Amino acid sequence: MSEESEADGDEAASEEEAETESEESVSETETEVEETSNGDGPVPVGVKLGSTRTVIAIPEGDDVRIIRTLTCLATYDDPLTGEEQVLYGEEAATQYPDRVQFMLRSGLPEDDDRAELTKKFFNTVLAENDVPEDSVVVYAIPTIENERGLDNLEAVIRESGIGQREVESYPESLCGAIPAMGDGLEAIGEIFVSVNMGSTNLEAAGYRRGEQLNPFATGAVTGNEVDRMIANNVEGETQGRVNIDTTTAREYKEEHADFVDFEPFTDIIQQPGGGSHDFTIERSVMDACNAYLDEAVDEIANSFLPELANDHIKVYQLALDQPIVLTGGMACIPGIVEEFEERLSEELNRDIEAVAADEPDLSATIGAQRIAAHLIEN
Repeated sequence: MSEESEADGDEAASEEEAETESEESVSETETEVEETSNGDGPVPVGVKLGSTRTVIAIPEGDDVRIIRTLTCLATYDDPLTGEEQVLYGEEAATQYPDRVQFMLRSGLPEDDDRAELTKKFFNTVLAENDVPEDSVVVYAIPTIENERGLDNLEAVIRESGIGQREVESYPESLCGAIPAMGDGLEAIGEIFVSVNMGSTNLEAAGYRRGEQLNPFATGAVTGNEVDRMIANNVEGETQGRVNIDTTTAREYKEEHADFVDFEPFTDIIQQPGGGSHDFTIERSVMDACNAYLDEAVDEIANSFLPELANDHIKVYQLALDQPIVLTGGMACIPGIVEEFEERLSEELNRDIEAVAADEPDLSATIGAQRIAAHLIEN
């Protein structure tokens, strides 16, 4: 057979093969090529499974879609089918307060039971919000020395179905600093200190061009402890007439705490036997927040920073010439950045600057999503 005939035969075979593929299915490799040529492909997803809230960030057009929910679930049996149903987030906490489970109260799924609950919760959130499986996932991890808990967290993410292209983890304090320091990934190339004011831990670390130095964490100064202090303070301020749970205390904190313009507020409770009782809160919330901030500054000034200076004196000197980045839920309180800056300056007897992203409670997830996008681009 001539070379021309062979070429014609190859071309006919190729056309027949292409027609067969179009009628049946396209191979995985060709799908990837087609996605690349169409400008599509894996989706960069940022994830933070937090002790109080879980946040997921997904690109949507020119913006980023944020999924934000309480990290909790409740189950019940369908009265018609008998099948187990799962509620999560605010819906679970509101409708089933008697049996809602916050499975990450310690910050990580420490044992098999909590890991299974976290998987059930996370998979339900993903399914109900159409998070794409064809994705590169970056998730933020806390600064906690708990190998089993971190392994369980990784298993929750990897076995969820998302992140089929790649799954990576980065420190929460680094991810949270990214939106605070620019519109891109400028933080990765800087030398700075990041302080994460979370519900479960106060965390801090020095960063030298993305390298984490002297990671520090303490469970003695936490947002959860602030909630407990507020609940106790309310009982004291009302001479024992009012008792609130920590969920209500957290709501008071999130709605009313303000280091600049706090205003007393009034709430109502039902009295036993009928009727209602109005009460006004003047000191309970801000007394707790002020105590928290004093303790946080003390830990940073007298525990974390001396260790950083001892091990990396040049990094310490360079980092304190830059703004300290505050992240986490407690950093959302209006005026706390400026108060932290002032109190730490007094404690160190030198001028300190502090900065936070517009929404510090979302910043770790947004930073993780930007890292995921960078991984895809490269």
